[in-house]
Amino acid sequence: MNLASAPAVEEGETAPGRPGGPRRWLEIVRASPLLVLALAVWTIPSLIRVAQEHWSREEGVHGPLVLAMVIWLVWRQKESIAAEAQPGHLWLATLGVGIAGVVYTLSRALDLLASEVAAVLLAILSVSYAFVGHRVLRKLWFPILYSGFLIPWPGWLLDSVTQPLKIFVSEASTNILKAFGYPIVHEGVTIYIAQYQLLVEDACAGLNSIISLLAVGLLYIYLLHNASWRYALLLAAFVIPVAVAANVVRVVGLVLITFYLGDQAAQGYLHDFAGMVTFTSALLFIFLVDKLLSPLRTWLGGRHAKTA
Repeated sequence: MNLASAPAVEEGETAPGRPGGPRRWLEIVRASPLLVLALAVWTIPSLIRVAQEHWSREEGVHGPLVLAMVIWLVWRQKESIAAEAQPGHLWLATLGVGIAGVVYTLSRALDLLASEVAAVLLAILSVSYAFVGHRVLRKLWFPILYSGFLIPWPGWLLDSVTQPLKIFVSEASTNILKAFGYPIVHEGVTIYIAQYQLLVEDACAGLNSIISLLAVGLLYIYLLHNASWRYALLLAAFVIPVAVAANVVRVVGLVLITFYLGDQAAQGYLHDFAGMVTFTSALLFIFLVDKLLSPLRTWLGGRHAKTA
């Protein structure tokens, strides 16, 4: 694997004597057809599987958006990538691909979707390093980290995280409605109101919307506030409490629908509609927090400029 390097040029320009943009990537594909075929054999079956088993459920609804955004974030820098690319160490890339191959094989044999997707991402990263080197990968740090949202959470980890959230959401929802005089109690994640019994499931616990909100919120923060990492961290810290609070409101709403309209109404279309309203409202609240904190963003930006 011997790719000639060239001096760095400004984004959008082409290095002397070197084709830039899509032409360069087409040359790489033509020069390495077996490598491209191997990546396709690895990637396509796993992509189909994760789409069928994870993206079709509520906790994985953000997956297609994340994949599209990762591709777009890399594509928008294609000219600077082509200009600054320098081949990485072949032995290090080979080591990464080898580790990915072992993990991928074991994951397929043991039916472990999370580690299978992680192995595919590691293989793509290793091959990319071989062609463009560590400087370009360092420049693409956000798309690389952002692709981690494509990895589905293992069931045991999902259960350990959602259980405390489900208990908190159940208790908070019960206390709110009890303060307004409703005949409601809860035992763990089960809520009793009048003659109805409701179970707070994973979808209502907040984890699904936390992951989706983090995926959308971090993209929003990166695109708008990449220059101020301090403010970006501050805004990101609001995502989790906003998501949990929004899901408390969602459960309260579903309990009230059950109380007044019956269990069938709460478990039908209104249940899914409440989820969409919850996610949209939480996202809009993040935008509102960003607007309210804009003076702080200006102050942090000015302070950073003075100390730079």
